[in-house]
Amino acid sequence: MLTVPTFYDVAGVNMVGSNRTRAERLTVQRDEGFVVFLIGARVNKWWMLPVLWGMGQAMSRMMRELGANPESGLLSYESYNGRTTLMVQYWRSIEDLQKYAHDRQHHHMPAWKRWSQKWAHSGAMGIWHETYVVQPGAYECLYQHMPPFGLGRVGPLVAAEGALHSASLRLSASRSE
Repeated sequence: MLTVPTFYDVAGVNMVGSNRTRAERLTVQRDEGFVVFLIGARVNKWWMLPVLWGMGQAMSRMMRELGANPESGLLSYESYNGRTTLMVQYWRSIEDLQKYAHDRQHHHMPAWKRWSQKWAHSGAMGIWHETYVVQPGAYECLYQHMPPFGLGRVGPLVAAEGALHSASLRLSASRSE
């Protein structure tokens, strides 16, 4: 899985790759915005294995490619599997996400072309994505008794106390900065 070079704990200790549970109440305070990209697929015809296999392989190639290139702008991701899959990706910017999606030298464009020309008409799988551009101060989060997860893997993590103790306080504090 992709690690995040900007993930630090409240003491400034680099926590990249750590899966230890953190008992303290933590939140994320980013000075810059980010993009949340949700992407997935739904199996409609499980017996059409070549389509399912091909789609899975294409996504695996893309994630390996992105993980090997920290300059791509992908900050972190988490995957969930089932009949409908979900991958939550955090990107540095919408420009980085779109640059990757449209760059013919990377794995996405050939995979999209193959989907469009060979598999879309079969109905074997449905595909979906949603993109959210998040500005500083337009989000809040809390993690307690959790290993690094979601936006907490992107950081930086800070103690959720004082002006950051509650969701409404975290949103108010970030808007007033």
